[in-house]
Parts: sequence; C-alpha cells; structure tokens
Amino acid sequence: MEYVETIALERLRPGKAMTVRVAGKDVGLFNVEGNVYALEDACPHAGASLGSSKLRGGVVSCRGHGFAYDVATGRCVTIQGLCAASYSVRIIEGKIMVSI
Repeated sequence: MEYVETIALERLRPGKAMTVRVAGKDVGLFNVEGNVYALEDACPHAGASLGSSKLRGGVVSCRGHGFAYDVATGRCVTIQGLCAASYSVRIIEGKIMVSI
C-alpha cells in the first residue's frame, strides 16, 4: 500500500474530526483517544460530510440525517448494510499518512 501524507497529528486533537483532500478524494479523519481513523468523507446515505460531523467516542453521526458510523470500520450502526469506505492510517514522524 502507498501512503499519502495529509496533516500533522497535532492538528487533529483527540475527540476531533476534520476533512482533508487525499489523492483527489475528500477523506474524513477522526482522532479517537489518540488513534486516528480515516473514512470516505461522504455519507453513503445522502453524501453529507462525515469529517465535519459530530464525533462521540468511536462513532460519527452524519450531520445530514444522523446516520451513525463506526469510524474504525466504516459500518453504519443505525442502518444495517450501509458502509463508508475505510482507509488504512499510519502515523509517521508526527504526520498522518493515509492509504487510498
């Protein structure tokens, strides 16, 4: 897998989420107690940004309609069968690296 540098880890504090552009795609980054996860930014239901939605623990609730996704797996916890693409993350020399 090839990893692409995104942002410095210090910019994404625990309990926070944000959207970044990686290899031409919008990706939501989520810091859950120091562990960083990456999902496709668009909610599979209606396309709202997950990276700008509310993160509680390891679950992000889409700001569009409230669908909740496990940030570690991308699986929707409120509607069975929905899943956001999940990307592998590494932290290298203080930088968040994502494989698309």
